[in-house]
Amino acid sequence: MTCLPHTEAILSRLLSFDTTSRDSNLALIQWVASWLEQYGVASTLTFNDEKTKANLFAHLGDPALPAVVLSGHTDVVPVDGQQWHFPPFEMTVRDGQVYGRGSADMKGFIACVLAAVPRWQQLQAGGCMTRSLGIALSYDEEVGCLGVGRLIDDLAARQVPVAGCIIGEPTMMRPVIAHKGIAHYRVHVRGRAAHSSLTPQGVNAIEYAARLVTHIRKLADTEQSFGSRHPLYDVPFATLQTGLIKGGNAANIVPKDCEFVFEMRWLPGDQHERFVASVKDYAQVLLAEMQQVAPEADIQFEALVNCPPFEYTPGSEITRHVEALCQGCSHDAVAYTTEAGRFHEAGIPCVVCGPGSIEQAHRPDEFVSQAQLAACDAWLDQLFVRLKQA
Repeated sequence: MTCLPHTEAILSRLLSFDTTSRDSNLALIQWVASWLEQYGVASTLTFNDEKTKANLFAHLGDPALPAVVLSGHTDVVPVDGQQWHFPPFEMTVRDGQVYGRGSADMKGFIACVLAAVPRWQQLQAGGCMTRSLGIALSYDEEVGCLGVGRLIDDLAARQVPVAGCIIGEPTMMRPVIAHKGIAHYRVHVRGRAAHSSLTPQGVNAIEYAARLVTHIRKLADTEQSFGSRHPLYDVPFATLQTGLIKGGNAANIVPKDCEFVFEMRWLPGDQHERFVASVKDYAQVLLAEMQQVAPEADIQFEALVNCPPFEYTPGSEITRHVEALCQGCSHDAVAYTTEAGRFHEAGIPCVVCGPGSIEQAHRPDEFVSQAQLAACDAWLDQLFVRLKQA
């Protein structure tokens, strides 16, 4: 089984846009809007504050009918420091694999969706559809699912009826029905600088930050030993870790500043705020100790990322469609995070299902197989038939 030539041609164009999250995605969004326009499909854009990035939503069919939304993010992770054997922002096809940054995560799915538009319109022209179709493309998913919220808010403001959403992250076309939430916090510890020969006159920001990091490690160990379990997950408990740290100027100076970023991933039904509260409570204990020497000492917390967990809605329309199209597939839960959490939080039932493997995402020589693209092409056609017959 091979993917449709139209799908591969669109994917080639999508891969040619460098949409690394730190950069603009407008060139890709404008190309997609123009491509849809040739089929008479209008697009609505929602922008970031700087107008350098945009989400796109296109509504096909009767706008009064609830939409089944096919959703994907346009941004990709950097290729910096990676050793690629193929040009990352060109499509290369070798031995049934389509290489390029974002091929799996998740421009392959977007290409399948766009290639299916004329097939949808042909089917729609041949009879009455019971649902409309939505195409949702977002920005800044890779840096915390930051962009899609504006798209969801716009749908609510315009009262666009939504029956459900399929997020096409790479799952090998197996339905993912739940994933963890993720939050990042930056902590800035400010002490007092001093010559290292006079350490009692200073407050060592690195050492106090280390005590906070150790506290976070203890919270993580407690969760691993005694925390709630969910057997569907490969890591079936909440996790915490410190991913970044920096501080100090020289080995012979008591460091005044230290900054670190810690992460939490928690299960649906849990609340990550309990971890944050514990770290903040311990920070207050440390701060009182620091201020005995340096009244100006401080510990500040900054929330960076907060993506909610996702759990599917049993019995929802979108769940029934996906289960019917994935007969015999097991239901998976994953530790990584998707925009399904944002849609779910807004009351929109979701399932995550798309071509390719998450194991290829973010790696050098990222690829999606032509067989997976073909499976997605066929899957979308079967979904469209169900929307006609439902």
